[in-house]
Amino acid sequence: MKRLLTASALLAALAISGIQAGELAAQRPRKSPVSSLAPIPAKSDKPFAAFSRIILGGRDSLVRAARLQVGARYRLGAMQPGLAFDCSGLVKWLAGLFQAEVPRTAAQQALVGIEVPKDTAQLLPGDFLYFGSRRNITHIGIYLGGGKYVHAARPGKGVIESDVASIKATFWQGARRVFIDADSLVTMAPRMTGI
Repeated sequence: MKRLLTASALLAALAISGIQAGELAAQRPRKSPVSSLAPIPAKSDKPFAAFSRIILGGRDSLVRAARLQVGARYRLGAMQPGLAFDCSGLVKWLAGLFQAEVPRTAAQQALVGIEVPKDTAQLLPGDFLYFGSRRNITHIGIYLGGGKYVHAARPGKGVIESDVASIKATFWQGARRVFIDADSLVTMAPRMTGI
């Protein structure tokens, strides 16, 4: 059985995996989010190369944080890192780490951001995948990339990583992109509040 991480262990694991403690401190205002995350080179043949690294780094951090919760128990209404989640609690907690405030239920979360195609070639890590019927959204998860997503499945299974290909086409209702603009992507470094 995998060892579950507490909030303090999660912070330590994120720091070890490349996220610096300074990136986690969101309590003090920043003059420039870009300069606090990564220096922009003075001269570059590709002027947006540094910005691209920031975006990818933020999405990689979200994937690492999501995978650290695999093995947590499923409990309806729970949002306890390292212990238990329900599907929407997991999504809300992960989004909150990256300064995105989302509603609490799967049905409400399925309305935030912009709709993106249900195509793994077009999905990005951090996209929300939502499930149910057209009238009743009952489940949600976060896309990790490589055809995988993480979700709090159900009692007895808990938080797991699954293949998108295993989803029944009639159950998967859509995908939403929450981290869409420059400001959202630049501020995807985790914050201390909400952990």
